[in-house]
Amino acid sequence: MTLRAYVLQRLSAALMAPLVIVHIVVMIIAVQGGLSAAEILGRTQGSWLWGGFYSLFVIAAAIHASVGVANVIEEWLGWSRAAAVGIAHTLALVILVLGLRAVYAVVVV
Repeated sequence: MTLRAYVLQRLSAALMAPLVIVHIVVMIIAVQGGLSAAEILGRTQGSWLWGGFYSLFVIAAAIHASVGVANVIEEWLGWSRAAAVGIAHTLALVILVLGLRAVYAVVVV
């Protein structure tokens, strides 16, 4: 693992930890409050605050997952660093596209 990859993975993990906690707490409160999925989605539409929150979450997850996958591919499968990074970048792009599309659908549509 390169120093850059190490730092990116640690920073993305440090960013995701509070995001995960906030997400779980909000979901528990919403569910215990008796809100349905439709009611939760109704409250998130038009909220740029939640859109920003979850966009940041998606970006951090894409970075974190891609660094981890590159390392697993390189160490466990013995593939070259270039091949591992290529697959990892593809995974990051897929996570970004799907995740940001979901955020858009929840906040804007």
